[in-house]
Amino acid sequence: MSEEHSDTAESNGGVSDAARPDDGAADGARPDDAADAARSDGAVVDETRPDEAATGDARPDGGRPGQEPSEDGSVASFVEYGIEDRPPLGESILLGVQHYLTMVGANVAVPLILAGTLGMPANLWPRFIGTFFVVSGLATLAQTTFGNRYPIVQGAPFSMLAPALAVIGVVQATNPTGMADWRAALLSLQGAIIVAALFEVAVGYLGLIGRIRRYLSPVVIAPTIALIGLSLFSTGQVTSATQNWPLLLLTLVLITLFSQYLDTRVRAFKLFPVLLGVVTAYAVAAVLSALGVYAAGTAGYVDMGTIFEAPAVVVPTPLQWGVPRVEASLVVGMLAGVGASIVESFGDYHAVARLSGLGAPSERRINHGIGMEGLMNVFAGVMGAGGSTSYSENIGAIGLTGVASRYVVQIGAVAMLGVGFVGYFGAFIRSIPDPVIGGLYVAMFGQIVAVGLSNLKYVDLDSSRNIYVIGVALFVGLAIPAYMANVASAAPEGVGGAAFFRQNMRNVAVLGPVLGTKVVADTVYVIGGTGMAVGGLVAFLLDNTIPGTRKERGLEAWDAISEDDTDFESAFDRFGSDDARAVRSD
Repeated sequence: MSEEHSDTAESNGGVSDAARPDDGAADGARPDDAADAARSDGAVVDETRPDEAATGDARPDGGRPGQEPSEDGSVASFVEYGIEDRPPLGESILLGVQHYLTMVGANVAVPLILAGTLGMPANLWPRFIGTFFVVSGLATLAQTTFGNRYPIVQGAPFSMLAPALAVIGVVQATNPTGMADWRAALLSLQGAIIVAALFEVAVGYLGLIGRIRRYLSPVVIAPTIALIGLSLFSTGQVTSATQNWPLLLLTLVLITLFSQYLDTRVRAFKLFPVLLGVVTAYAVAAVLSALGVYAAGTAGYVDMGTIFEAPAVVVPTPLQWGVPRVEASLVVGMLAGVGASIVESFGDYHAVARLSGLGAPSERRINHGIGMEGLMNVFAGVMGAGGSTSYSENIGAIGLTGVASRYVVQIGAVAMLGVGFVGYFGAFIRSIPDPVIGGLYVAMFGQIVAVGLSNLKYVDLDSSRNIYVIGVALFVGLAIPAYMANVASAAPEGVGGAAFFRQNMRNVAVLGPVLGTKVVADTVYVIGGTGMAVGGLVAFLLDNTIPGTRKERGLEAWDAISEDDTDFESAFDRFGSDDARAVRSD
């Protein structure tokens, strides 16, 4: 805490800034908490729970045990376990599984989409799915230990799915290898991911991404993070025409009850709302399926038989599908997906920092996070998976549960690494009905939208330029991806969305010969289909070109709570030589 903040706190009787009536609620506090904390008489409400007061566990700064204070001295009121906390092992296992449960839908959806598009033999699907979980577990351990060290899960990126599908389409249409189409396409996909990921490694560890941080104000970050959550509002698991709304609503109501209404009555409800909600809804769906209420092939049906038809053990290994093939044109297309992944991760880092009760990430932490994601993308390519990136889903889980412990996420990563070798697990995850996943998405991604918008507390919302930038960025971030989806839907049979878009770009007057090239068109198509990338780029451009003061844009307030580069210790700092640590301390 700076001397200025320290002196201010002392002059107010030791009360943190977040509790003062003139400052409003602490980061992440609920509206009623803010109202209580900002009473007109200036009194500060003690938020300590009765059981904590009785045991003497309340923290002197007003927070709960395990909470991490923000850089400005405030404490996120919902943080049950801070980043450095280590809950009991049994509790940590359940909490870790819950973190992963929030992203299994996405981490299974990507391999299912790829396997189906590839035409991979059905008997290889369990191993293919298991590979994604092995990569996810190892990548999460690497990121939380050697990377940015945030409690954030790593998994298969949707941002790289569009170029991946384009690679598969190109290779299968022209397969020159003589091997099966699915294998030739998968090996070309692996090669493209590996080479494109090396670019991400360079961007991270050479400090390129961190250097632009000074130009990123809350006006840019707020719509970028919000669009991460809004990007899935139209996903099939939520808006399908054949949606089983009673089951989706049951899942959502259960998660809401456990996390918002009953969280203060039973501690398990506070810590495990997602796990309890999904498991209960799944059990209801399974019973109704067994009784014949849900017929096979309908939304909500659970086919338990497919679980036991899967092989008991699968063993994913490096280069298990063969030696990757590298083609320059395919690598360039994949670079667009990697770029979108970097933008998404940048927003994720700010979201997880805010939900964990920490200041905005430093340049050094961002660089190490992106660099490690690049290395894990290389590893994913070697293993034959579809890449790796930070996952927004478990960030939403932090908001619902208050569990921001790095240790918990690492325990979950070890569990996922183990079950990646169990064929039954992949089959079980695949059996979770879409309506249950949809209810989970509504709760998780709704949290992320709110977290993004909460960054606006630092900016002047009476400023017309800020309102304009935020509004345009959000609208464009939703409209352009919708347009790209419409282009893909309008593509003739046998022509992929990327190829059809490229054809349209060639018809643009004057610039057609340039815009219609594979490099330019595919890059625009992939980035244009990623809402947070579109909205973030538009907000970045407008915010840095429309006149506005640093105070107006929220940069002064943000600088006050951002962590310093010296606050982040890299793996080299922690495990390196004594000389290196001595230099660092100086």
